[in-house]
Amino acid sequence: MEKKVFLLDAFALVFRAYYALIRNPRLTSKGKNTNAQFGFTNALVELITKQKPSHMAVCFDTSAPTERHTDFADYKANRQETPEDISAAVPDIKKIIEGFNIPVIGIDGYEADDVIGTLSKQGEKAGYEVYMVTPDKDYGQLVSEKIKIYKPAYQGNDAEILGPAEICAKWNIKDVTQVIDMLGMMGDAVDNIPGIPGVGEKTAAKFLAEYGSLENTLANADKIKGAMGEK
Repeated sequence: MEKKVFLLDAFALVFRAYYALIRNPRLTSKGKNTNAQFGFTNALVELITKQKPSHMAVCFDTSAPTERHTDFADYKANRQETPEDISAAVPDIKKIIEGFNIPVIGIDGYEADDVIGTLSKQGEKAGYEVYMVTPDKDYGQLVSEKIKIYKPAYQGNDAEILGPAEICAKWNIKDVTQVIDMLGMMGDAVDNIPGIPGVGEKTAAKFLAEYGSLENTLANADKIKGAMGEK
């Protein structure tokens, strides 16, 4: 049997499932919204039947703070409160996953991203083909010939599998390790990371093509003309 492990980023997929059906909600006879349960279960069944993984796990964030919150007090500070329907769906979704006999993993002090990243690298060393199931762009830094991002089908679009070539083409960079530099320069409104004011995707790619890294770009700021150099 092919060694093929799928690691699911639970909350990224739960939110996606919930909002995909926001205009046509799935309600029980008692009025309970089950968008998240319905959409997540569909995605899970589709993965199992079409991709035929040998191993799976679903990774959840926990409510405990992480090292990122300690290092940067404003980390994710601008995020809106999780909709009540999603919070209410999580226990149901965990029961559904356990009903499939799939491990549910959540570790205090770490985000699901951290757990998936660690398991991906361990799986790669053990000879597995690893698929990180998520729409989250941050995972691009982890891909390799053995580790891919699997973006499930969404609103009529087919599922996508992204390896090193696809990630480098998407960001116009030479190596996937530069995803970290790209996101550091651009910032990330979702996580409330400020970045460099005025630097978007194209400017960040230009700096990386010239200087190779965020650190080297900062070290050469005096060579960048005008207001951008000052920023």
